[in-house]
Amino acid sequence: MRLLLIAYEFPPSPSPQSLRWTYLVRELAALGHEVHVLTVDLGGETPGLPALPDSVRIHRTFPGFLRGALALHREYRMRHPRKPPGPESTRPEGGGDALRPPRNWKQRISEAVQGVAGLLHFPDIRGEWRRHGKRELGRLVMTLQPDVVISSHEPATTLELGLTLRGSRVPWIVDLGDPVLAPYTPSRWRARALRLEQAVFRHAAHVIVTNPNALEQMRNRHGSDMPMTVLTQGFDPAASEQPALAAEPFDPRRLELLYTGSLYAFRRIDALLEALRAEPRIRLSIASVTVPETILAASKAMPEQLRLLGFLPHRHALAIQRRADVLINIANDDPAQIPGKFYEYLGAARPILHLADDPDLVATRITELRRGWSRPNDASAIAGLLVDLVGAKAAGRLDAGISLHPGDVRAHSWPHIASQLDALIQNVLRQWNRNLHE
Repeated sequence: MRLLLIAYEFPPSPSPQSLRWTYLVRELAALGHEVHVLTVDLGGETPGLPALPDSVRIHRTFPGFLRGALALHREYRMRHPRKPPGPESTRPEGGGDALRPPRNWKQRISEAVQGVAGLLHFPDIRGEWRRHGKRELGRLVMTLQPDVVISSHEPATTLELGLTLRGSRVPWIVDLGDPVLAPYTPSRWRARALRLEQAVFRHAAHVIVTNPNALEQMRNRHGSDMPMTVLTQGFDPAASEQPALAAEPFDPRRLELLYTGSLYAFRRIDALLEALRAEPRIRLSIASVTVPETILAASKAMPEQLRLLGFLPHRHALAIQRRADVLINIANDDPAQIPGKFYEYLGAARPILHLADDPDLVATRITELRRGWSRPNDASAIAGLLVDLVGAKAAGRLDAGISLHPGDVRAHSWPHIASQLDALIQNVLRQWNRNLHE
């Protein structure tokens, strides 16, 4: 079957949605599909992302004036790399790239420019791709004649492109991810976001969401007429077959906690930082491209207990997850969103500590799988558990009562999710063809 994916977020972007569709494209190609991807040319490359088979055809297009200028700059930097800014001792431990300052002058200028552009482009600066993507989508649909077109959201621009196919003879599947109208949608775009979301539910052949809460939210907002399916984020079972790390990243005498990923404002880590003070043998390592000023200050105040690893390539992050004692997951504010990192952690086969003020889907899943612990985001509650875990590790019982068997989480592996997507695509196409001939 010939599939055409519309995905702004695709390598070299390392975003969760980019990783999701990199893995799904890889698995769909392995199942025999001919996969084409319409995306943007952002320049550069990001090391450590999953490799795609040669059979996958990627059609890159001009992203728009501002992102195009950034792409040219990125290509220039690749050809003319800078020397490290200081001695090796100033770089993060663990093999990561140097931490970016939380808000240096370049980032402030970039944020200001993109903020102004966001006033003009819906839903943000990525909307400047709309005109260029629409032109290339029309050409690809005409020349490739795909059996199915899929839009990967975010950004909402991919949905607007998909909607241009309404009235055509090609079924359109939407991988919605987060709602278009979300709590973080700027007030100036909320009405437009809702109209777009409503149009998706009128014209798509099928909508995919990543968790049951999102499905319920969309049903409440748009009714039950649209066929919908939950396909969660996932993990790569082949990651366990990767070569071991060159150096041991953790101290066997400590309780080693690890957090990998972005630290958004709504992911509060202050209580965990305070809990570290309860026992000097606890250490938290954070692998993130940038961290807030509060965390930089905390790492200077307690360098023996808080270690900043900087940016780790995706494959390196997966490898280091498998060596940690406990993986830290922090809940999102919106119950319709589950961090994709949680499913990545499931594949690492290490216990998970989930921090959430209210019971949520992740806490429920951890309990069902016996994969770790859930605690409110409260320093005393977290500290009590961590002190117990220090003792359990010293006694060789850290994993006692925890199930880390790979078979328990097979349903969240990318090959399994792709097989569900494969069946979904075939069912959509069958129903579409049946409707055409009625």
